Amino acid sequence: MNANRSTGLVLIIAAAFAFSTAGLFTRLIAVDAWTILFWRGLFGGGFILGYIILTQRARLCSAFTAIGWAGIYCTACSAFSTIAFIHALRLTSVADVLLINATAPFIAAAFGWALTRERQHPITLLAALLALAGVGVMMRGAYAHGNLLGDLLALLTVALFASMMVVMRARRDVSMLPATCLSAFAAAVLVLPLAHPLQVTAAEFGVLALFGTMQFGLGLLLLTIGMRMVSATQAALWGNLELPIAPLLVWIGFGEVPPEATWFGGAIVLAAVALDMLAERRRV
Repeated sequence: MNANRSTGLVLIIAAAFAFSTAGLFTRLIAVDAWTILFWRGLFGGGFILGYIILTQRARLCSAFTAIGWAGIYCTACSAFSTIAFIHALRLTSVADVLLINATAPFIAAAFGWALTRERQHPITLLAALLALAGVGVMMRGAYAHGNLLGDLLALLTVALFASMMVVMRARRDVSMLPATCLSAFAAAVLVLPLAHPLQVTAAEFGVLALFGTMQFGLGLLLLTIGMRMVSATQAALWGNLELPIAPLLVWIGFGEVPPEATWFGGAIVLAAVALDMLAERRRV
């Protein structure tokens, strides 16, 4: 396996672990979702900004101007996908949202081919299909028909995020960390009218700080760096590791035992990533 691509996949896995801690943090915070999103975006953006300042120093301004229109597009996609995701969760079932999110590798592959004519290895596409089946098993028994608008918003979330990943991959010659930093701040601004940022306790504020930095900010940072080294389709596929890891962490932290379908489906998702991993080692 190419060393650079191997590093990218490790970063994608680390990002999936960071994102998977969302369930742990949300169970520790009693405030409304909009307030959580506000502080999450503010702390996440601040975390990424701190990393950019630390690594760029005197080139800080040029780092932000270098992203160009592609970076502005990525900023908008990331910010609006976050908002659409929250509305989707309110308008349809969680099962619908997760199943639609699992189509990200296929949408990324389609966008990648349309934009850059980048073709994916058949094994990667097969692994993506296997991962989708695994998520379907995870949702078995919990599936409920939801509102069409909610499903469409979930699909919009995936489309926006997948297209962002493809653009980041296409412009891998430029660091898009400033774009993800701006997107986090933009999300905070967008939800501010519905949030109540001053109605949090000191303890909740501390948890929100960790939520924003260690889950959202760190996850975005690792994903953005890793995206420069692997295809958008592989990043979306390996990012699906978040789906089985999240309930496992909640089980460990809060004793909430996931249903059997979650264990079986999660095992299928892990097998899908393992399949692509084995195929990756054989590629030149």
